[in-house]
Amino acid sequence: MLGSFICWAPECLMLWQSALGTLNPNPTDSCPLYLNYATVAALPSRVSRHNSPSAAQFITRLVRNCLPGGVNRCIVMVCERSEVFASACALARAFPLFTHRSSASRRTEKKTVTVEFFLVGQNNGPIEVETLKCLASATEGIRLAARIVDTPCNEMNTDNFLEEIKKVGKDLGITPTVIRDEELKERGFGGIYGVGKAALHPPALAVLSHTPDGATQTIAWVGKGIVYDTGGLSIKGKTTMPGMKRDCGGAAAILGAFKATVKQGFKDNLHAVFCLAENAVGPRATRPDDIHVLYSGKTVEINNTDAEGRLILADGVAYACKDLGADIILDMATLTGAQGIATGKYHAAVLTNNEEWEKACVKAGRNCGDLVHPLVYCPELHFSEFTSAVADMKNSVADRDNTPSSCAGLFIASHIGFDWPGVWVHIDIAAPVHAGERATGYGVALLLSLFGGASEDPLLNMVSPLGCNGDSPPEDMERDSKRRRLV
Repeated sequence: MLGSFICWAPECLMLWQSALGTLNPNPTDSCPLYLNYATVAALPSRVSRHNSPSAAQFITRLVRNCLPGGVNRCIVMVCERSEVFASACALARAFPLFTHRSSASRRTEKKTVTVEFFLVGQNNGPIEVETLKCLASATEGIRLAARIVDTPCNEMNTDNFLEEIKKVGKDLGITPTVIRDEELKERGFGGIYGVGKAALHPPALAVLSHTPDGATQTIAWVGKGIVYDTGGLSIKGKTTMPGMKRDCGGAAAILGAFKATVKQGFKDNLHAVFCLAENAVGPRATRPDDIHVLYSGKTVEINNTDAEGRLILADGVAYACKDLGADIILDMATLTGAQGIATGKYHAAVLTNNEEWEKACVKAGRNCGDLVHPLVYCPELHFSEFTSAVADMKNSVADRDNTPSSCAGLFIASHIGFDWPGVWVHIDIAAPVHAGERATGYGVALLLSLFGGASEDPLLNMVSPLGCNGDSPPEDMERDSKRRRLV
């Protein structure tokens, strides 16, 4: 129920029952109550196997469209315990932080939204304080990521992004490692340096590291942080360039997820690697035909300066492998426009060298609401798209009709090697990073769920697909997907 409508008078109960009787979700439905002071909304009674049982996207949409106005508002979420995490994350996406509307600066009253969960089904007791703390950390991380993505480049340049990283580090008691500008060139980061060298604000590689005692493995999250993408000298058109402030969505998601993960307690070594640059046009800009030496030692002939994200991520994953000794490397990026064609607006694309992790990503997406669907992983058929006569590879494919999203991911993987024994996961979030004109904070919930098995938090253990607590039999999932739920 959306609003603040609570009354036990007989006429109010009759009104409530009448409202419920009018709801016919297809896929959702809503009914205003008492002069629009409250609204009752119904979520889909059934979802498909490629959707989240929580119907997270519909929750966000209903709240945005139906929540009554006012300074103090209340949302009552009716769901099962297994969907609390996904539902809370979906609610957070409905309340973005960034705005430069002049009316907002004149507003003196602070708006408050109170969220209450009413649990139904099995295990419907009160929510523990620890769970509420976890939900607070997750939703703060989502709104942090969305705020960074919504902020334009004249405010969120590489300098300002580094300040955001330092703020998170300060909150967690971690001092970031930062490699910037000419030092990148001197140390061999030809991808990051080549992409960002033309911009007023220099490129950077920044790392936040969580290294607890007793860790048994090392995990690296590598984020694409292109604060603006003009396309470089292979410049974008007037219709495709607007919105390119969102090209830092991968790095923003990793920052929000790292903050929430460490706050909730994480048992293994975790490194967040941020590859930051602005793909600008200028006298120092990389030209098509230039050849760069990347951190892996491999040479790349540039045939498209608008295929820049893979260059900076190639440096990032190579650093994670060589310098951080990672056992598991996950890179997250708004990498290809083709992702939205391959897996759609709501599902990110996953490409990985490990079948178990491919399945885990899909299941984590269903558990948390950040949906994921696999891409074809077949380097022996697809990597020849990057063949160069004068370098180890080109940076853009020869045939754009041959699974370009898969090929872009394979370019990144080639810089740690297709025979690398560790787990490599690539998540392309180009489409789900935004819904319309607003950022979604996509990726934060997915990382929390996917790696929840290494968390000290019971809720993250429950939504993790890789731990025993995250497993639920198929019949339970089928049961959960066929009931009626209310907001």
